[in-house]
Amino acid sequence: MIEREFREIKRRFRPEKSNISKIVGCFVNSNKQIIAKIEQPIQFSDSVVSEKLLNVMKKTLSGGIGTNLCEIAFSTKQVAESEEHHLLMKLRDSELKDTDATSLFYSKVVESLGFDGNYVILLANDIYDVFERKNDGEETSSSERFSYIICSVCPVKNTPEALTFKEADSLFHTLDASALLASPELGFMFPAFDDRKTNIYSAIYYKRSISESYPEFCDNVFGKEAPMPPKAQKAAFNEALSEVLSEECSFDVISSVHTQISEMVEAHKESKNPEPLTITKATIKTVLEGCGIGEEKVEKIGAILDESLGTNAEITPKNIINTNKFELSLPDVTIKVNPDRRELVSTQVINGVKYILIRAEEGVEVNGINIVMDGEK
Repeated sequence: MIEREFREIKRRFRPEKSNISKIVGCFVNSNKQIIAKIEQPIQFSDSVVSEKLLNVMKKTLSGGIGTNLCEIAFSTKQVAESEEHHLLMKLRDSELKDTDATSLFYSKVVESLGFDGNYVILLANDIYDVFERKNDGEETSSSERFSYIICSVCPVKNTPEALTFKEADSLFHTLDASALLASPELGFMFPAFDDRKTNIYSAIYYKRSISESYPEFCDNVFGKEAPMPPKAQKAAFNEALSEVLSEECSFDVISSVHTQISEMVEAHKESKNPEPLTITKATIKTVLEGCGIGEEKVEKIGAILDESLGTNAEITPKNIINTNKFELSLPDVTIKVNPDRRELVSTQVINGVKYILIRAEEGVEVNGINIVMDGEK
């Protein structure tokens, strides 16, 4: 799914827009016990409650594509034979009315998660008549009936007793302890909405924290390995370069890698291509060859990345570099450089001592105070 398609689906999460008639789910305590089943009507409930519930579920489609939102791709064999995919299809096709299917799903989720506190599992089904659009923006007849489910796993946070002020009598009153529904920690949408059409070979997996992956959840619900968190992808990429390049892992090489990937990101942005930019092993090979790295070492780095990230992995660029940041770190010093002015920095060995040299073209400040450089007139 591309950004435009996410926006199109997210606009549905308003009581007057969606065909979500109810939200079903269960309340799970910290001992992994389901202590209550939930069936919350939407279309005929208090409008404030319905709007807030839909807004919570909409957050399962928020965040960065490739970081918070990852595609889970199912093989043809999984679609035909796997219990996990069959259960997802049963949930969707029954419009969440099959209680045996929902109960089995809840047990799979509970089995796979170990939250410290209480949480709820929420499920909703929406059916969207997808209208084609003419060049002038006018909508024509419906071209697709997109039926999908969305799941949100949300912590429930207990609040203590508090005081609240009421204007009616200008007095403070006790506000009882309560359980507040928090934003989702994880969830998914199935099937995906690709090219504005149903794609049962794909689900969209959401994690609020980009450092988490919830592997047991992915295994139980999708029958798939969890996508590697961005921090782990970056660490694997950095380790592969350090290990293989060894003495060739110089400031100039790493600076060039940063420059080339940053230029790809900028070119993709300017092209206004709606498809998200991804980096493959072939892309990394081209980048490293552009840095003058030999073919043997390039192949070795590719093999290490295949092993750590997965064969034919596609990586979001910002998972491995920050195009807006260029930083040099020592145990006692950190130097931050404008990425567009990397040429101001160089490295050199003088009399056997390693130095980082920064060309000072303009005024230099120390603790906000302009200073005069030694030898400057």
